[in-house]
Amino acid sequence: MRVAVLSDSHLGAPSAWFEAVYARHLAPADRVYHCGDHAGVGLWAYLLQHPGFEAVAGNSDGYDLAAQLPPLLERDLCGQRLAVTHGWGPRPGLAARIAKAFAGRYDLVFFGHSHAAEDTRLGGLRLINPGALQPGGSLALLECEEGTGIRSVRFVSV
Repeated sequence: MRVAVLSDSHLGAPSAWFEAVYARHLAPADRVYHCGDHAGVGLWAYLLQHPGFEAVAGNSDGYDLAAQLPPLLERDLCGQRLAVTHGWGPRPGLAARIAKAFAGRYDLVFFGHSHAAEDTRLGGLRLINPGALQPGGSLALLECEEGTGIRSVRFVSV
């Protein structure tokens, strides 16, 4: 299964650049997770065309969008307990704060907020931040298989 993870797009509506990124990297994915800070209902509505799209609210999403999105998604992904969240507080130490808050409840967490791509393990938890989906930023593409979990994580510069 191919999974696309994105965050911090900060777009009110899809631009031609975003539509090209969608066609190349998101449309072919089986699942697409947005870790918040879409920053506009127009962008979120555009992403709803993907049958495997899910998202959480971020701190920069306006009330109209945040009211429609949960702060946390809990899913099973390829046999792993997955949490999708945006993140909170100062950027330094963000992964450690999330790991502490979610320890023992999940195997894998997708998060955003810091605009910095990372794939790290803290304790028994794997944390993946795709970076910011903005020109010059990044997204994450994962391959996983049911029962075996994540096989690969690749950060794509956009």
